[in-house]
Amino acid sequence: MNRYLEDVSPGDHFPGGSVEVTEADILAFARAFDPQPMHMDAAFAAETRFKGLIASGWHTAALVMRQIALAKPLGDTEVLGMGVENLRWHQPVRPGDTLHVDMEVVATKPSESNPRYGTVKFLITTRNQHGETVMTHSPICWVPRRPPG
Repeated sequence: MNRYLEDVSPGDHFPGGSVEVTEADILAFARAFDPQPMHMDAAFAAETRFKGLIASGWHTAALVMRQIALAKPLGDTEVLGMGVENLRWHQPVRPGDTLHVDMEVVATKPSESNPRYGTVKFLITTRNQHGETVMTHSPICWVPRRPPG
């Protein structure tokens, strides 16, 4: 079902599904995009305050973005990301963690400059299998209004 600006309201929730984080994925992402030892070297990471290998926060963000795209909270309606506010990593993500994504609409606003569009601000909360919040962020999306007729 396609949803437009008029079809969502603050307080609406959309499930974003779940994804398991593997050690192999953590290592591959770190080698390609965030080559820091706490993401790449288990022996080094064991001696840090993290007491073990952790995923890059950017890896977590990329995994969550994929879950959001797959969940299609607005169906096949074209959505354009305009920015992200308040990205926070609350807890480290570790090999074997399963991340659960929840999307909540926190604000909607018709565009003042283009009456065919508006913005939707979400609060995305990502929790691990223990229910601990590992990441939160608030994307702002450019969303079409319902076409006339």
